[in-house]
Amino acid sequence: MTEKSKIHVDACRFCWMCRHICPIGNATGLERNTSRARALGLSLVNRGTYKLEEVVENLYECACCGACTKECVTGYDPVMFTREARLDAAMEGILPEYINVLIDNCMETGNAYGITEVDASLQEAMARHTEKTDTLLFLGVDARYKVPQAAIDAMKVLKKAGVSFTVLSKEPASGQQLEYLIGAASETKEQMTACAKELNAYERIVAFDPQDASVFKREYKELGVELTAEVVTFTRFVSDLVKTGALTARNSGKAVVYQDPFQLARDLGETEEARSVINAYAVCGEMLMHGKDTMWAGNLLMKEWMPEVMAQVALDRISNAKGVAADTIVTASVSEYASLKAVNQTEVKIVSLEELILGL
Repeated sequence: MTEKSKIHVDACRFCWMCRHICPIGNATGLERNTSRARALGLSLVNRGTYKLEEVVENLYECACCGACTKECVTGYDPVMFTREARLDAAMEGILPEYINVLIDNCMETGNAYGITEVDASLQEAMARHTEKTDTLLFLGVDARYKVPQAAIDAMKVLKKAGVSFTVLSKEPASGQQLEYLIGAASETKEQMTACAKELNAYERIVAFDPQDASVFKREYKELGVELTAEVVTFTRFVSDLVKTGALTARNSGKAVVYQDPFQLARDLGETEEARSVINAYAVCGEMLMHGKDTMWAGNLLMKEWMPEVMAQVALDRISNAKGVAADTIVTASVSEYASLKAVNQTEVKIVSLEELILGL
C-alpha cells in the first residue's frame, strides 16, 4: 500500500465522522460495513496482524460512492485506499471467487453479467441508428444488457428532439465495471484504451449512463487514456435540448423529487442539468440528502453478490422520499432506476428522466 493510503487508513481507523452517511452500513446495520471498520482492518494488514485475504471480502462491501469522502472535513479518502487494496488483492490473486467470475465475464463478454445477446426490441431500435454521424450515443452495459427499455427510451428522446446520432451495434466496454472491481489494473487500462480508440472516430460522445460518463471524464485521464471526442452526459445534453427548444416541454405541475447519481453530483459536479429538465416537465422538490450530499440508491453490479443489501439500500432511499411526502422519484441512472424499481412497494413511483420527457 502506498504511503499516502497508509496515512489515510491510520487517520480513518478510529473516526466515526462519516458513519451515518454510508448507504451500505445503514442498510446492514453492521459496523464492518463502515469506512472506519474497513480502515481498521487494513491497518491491521499493514501492521502484519492480518493477511489481506482475511479482509478482502470486506473491500467489496463498499459502493465507492464517495459519501464518506464528501463528509470528511479533514480531507481523508476511504474510497482511495479501498480501491488500492482491491488492486493489491487482484495482483496477489486472492480475490473472492464471485469477484473473479465477474472479472472473467468482463474480459470475455465486455460485461460483468456474462450476457452476450441484446434484447430483440433493443436490437431493432439500434438498427435504425447505425449510420455514422458526428454524435455517438453510448448506452453502457446496464442499459444494453439489463434495462433495454431505458436504452430504447433514450433513443426516443433524442429522436423526438431531431438529433442525428449513432448507436453501435457492438459497443465496446468503457472499462467502468473493471475499474470498480480491480481499479487501475493493466486489464482495465487495456479495455479503456480499446474503447477510446473506437470512440475517437466521433466528435461527440453522449454518455447515457453516469457511470460511463464519470469514467470517461476522470479515470481515462488519470490512467493516461487519450479520449479526443467531446464527452457530454446525457443529462447535460438533454438539458441543452430543452433550453434551445429542440425538446418542447409541457409542464404537468406534478411534484416529484430527483435522485442524484453520485457520479454526476459528486464526481462531475453536475447537479442542475437534470433539475432543469425536470422543472420543464414537472415541479422538482428535494429529499433531505440531495445534490453533492446525495444518498446512493443501489446498483446492478453489487446486486450480483449482495442482492438483499441492494434491496435494502433502495428501500432506504424510497423511505427518504416518503419522509418528505413525495410520491414520485425521478432518476437519471439506469442502475439506480433498476434498483429502485425492484423494490416491492406501491407508495412511491419510480420514473426515469426519459420516461418523464416522453410522458410514459
